[in-house]
Amino acid sequence: MAAMNFIREAAGALAGLLAGAVALGVAELTAAVTGARGAPVVAVGEAAINLTPVPVKEFAITHFGTHDKLALVTGILVLLAGFAAVIGLLAVRRLALGLAGLGAFAAVGVAAVTSLPGTSVVDVVPTLAGAAAAAVAMFALVRAVRMAWKESGGVAEVATGMDRRRLLISGAIGVGAAVVAAGAGGLGSALLGRSGVSPGQVRLPAPAIRAARVPSGADLRLAGLTPYVTPNAGFYRVDTDLVLPQLSPQTWTLKIDGMVGRELEISFADLLRMPLTEADITLVCVSNEVGGTYNGNARWLGVPLAGLLRRAGVRAGADQVLSSAADGMTISTPVETIMDGPPPGGPSSNGHPALLAVGMNGQPLPVAHGFPARMIVPGLYGYVSATKWVTRLTLTTFARQRAYWTQRGYADHAPIKTESRIDVPRPLAQVKAGQVTVAGVAWAPHTGIAAVEVSADDGPWHQARLAASGGIDTWRQWRWDWDASPGLHRLRVRATDQTGATQTPMRAGPVPNGASGWDSTVVTVT
Repeated sequence: MAAMNFIREAAGALAGLLAGAVALGVAELTAAVTGARGAPVVAVGEAAINLTPVPVKEFAITHFGTHDKLALVTGILVLLAGFAAVIGLLAVRRLALGLAGLGAFAAVGVAAVTSLPGTSVVDVVPTLAGAAAAAVAMFALVRAVRMAWKESGGVAEVATGMDRRRLLISGAIGVGAAVVAAGAGGLGSALLGRSGVSPGQVRLPAPAIRAARVPSGADLRLAGLTPYVTPNAGFYRVDTDLVLPQLSPQTWTLKIDGMVGRELEISFADLLRMPLTEADITLVCVSNEVGGTYNGNARWLGVPLAGLLRRAGVRAGADQVLSSAADGMTISTPVETIMDGPPPGGPSSNGHPALLAVGMNGQPLPVAHGFPARMIVPGLYGYVSATKWVTRLTLTTFARQRAYWTQRGYADHAPIKTESRIDVPRPLAQVKAGQVTVAGVAWAPHTGIAAVEVSADDGPWHQARLAASGGIDTWRQWRWDWDASPGLHRLRVRATDQTGATQTPMRAGPVPNGASGWDSTVVTVT
C-alpha cells in the first residue's frame, strides 16, 4: 500500500511539473508577441537582480563571470520546478489547492513584471496566459491521475481490466501536455531569439575626425597576453538584462531635457548626419576585481556629447547628466567630465571627448554593447558613464536625483583607478628555469601609464618595458624578462600614471568606487 501511495504521489508531482512546463511554454510563446520582458522567468529574474543586495551581486559577478545570468535563470527554473511538483501533490488530493498554487504562481509573475520600469499592462499577459493554460493542463492531468488510480477505502490501487484503457488515456494526456509545453516553449524561445534589429544593415559614415593609427609596437603580440584591441565578440559585458533590448534605428530617438535652454529630440539618422569622431578608449567595469578581466579597449565612433549638450544649453547649477536606457537602467555622469574634453577639432593632451557612440571597431555597435547608441566617457568606470541603449539625457543635480547604482551604495563620482595585471605566466603555471617572460596590461584612462614595475618574491622592483602608447585613454602592454630559478615564486606588479602617482598596495573591493591593490600570481619554476 505504501508503494502504491508513493506511485500516486509521484504521478501527482509529475502532473504538477507538466502543468508548470505548460505555463512557462505558453507564457514564452505569448511573450514572443507582446514583448520579451513579459516572459515570467525573465521578469522574475530581472526583479531578483534589482532586489539583490550589492554584495551578493558582486559575489555572482566575481564567481560566475559572464555566466552569472545563466546561473540565475537555472536557479529560478529549479525553484519553479520544486514549486510545481508541490502544487501537483496538492492537486491530486484536492484540485482547489493546486489551482490556488497556480494563482500564487501567477501573482508572483505579475508582481515581478509590474515592478520593472517601463512595463505596461500588456506585459502581464504572458503570465496570465501561462497560468490559464496551466490551470487547464492541471485539471486534465489530475483527472488523468485519478482515472489511472481508483480509490478503495482510502487506498490507491492500480486500475485493472477495462480500466487499463483509462491508464493509456491518462498517459496520452501526460504526453500531450509535454508536447504542448515543449512546442510552445521552443517556438517562443525561437521567436524571442530572433533579433528584431540587424546592426549589420546599418552603414556608418566615415569619421570627420579619425583616430590616429595604432603605433607600431603597441601590441607586443605575446602568447597569452591580452591584445591591444579587444575584439567585439570578446569584449566584456556586465548589465542587468536577461533579454537584450532590441531597438530599431528607424524609431530610436534620444531626448535631451531637464535643466536645459531647449529640449532636443535626435533621431539615429540625425546622428549619422553629424560630424563623427573616432577614438581609442579603454573601458573598465567597477566590478573588476584586482587582476580581473572586466575591461577592454576598442575604437569607438560617435558624436561628441559636449556638443549635443551645448546645443541644448546647459543651465547654471546642473552638475549631473542622468542618462536613461531602454531597459530602465539609469546612470549618473558629472557634467564637468563630459564638458571638460578636448576642444572641437580632435583629441589633445587632455585625451578624447566623451562620445555618444554608434560604432565599435569599425562596425555598428553590437546589440550586446548598446546598439544603436551608447555613452562612452573616458576615465570613468562604466556604472557612471557607459550607458547602453541610451534613450534620454536629463540635465539635473546629484542632490535632486540618484541613479540605479548610486541608490545601491556606489559613489556618484568614480574615476578609474590606476591598475595593472599579470597575464603571463598564468596563476599556478609551471615554467622552465631560465629567462621567463612576464607580461600584462596596465591602465590609467584619461591620465596615461608612465611606468610598470614587477617584483619577484617581495624583492626589489624592476622596471618593465612598456609597449608603445596609443594615448592616455587606452591601456598599455608591458613585459619583463625574469631570470627564474627553480622553486615556488610569487610575482607582483604595480603601475605609475603620468602624474607620478603609483597604484596603492592597499586592497579594496569594487564597492563603492572600484577595486584597488597589486595583482600577483604564483608560479612553479622547474
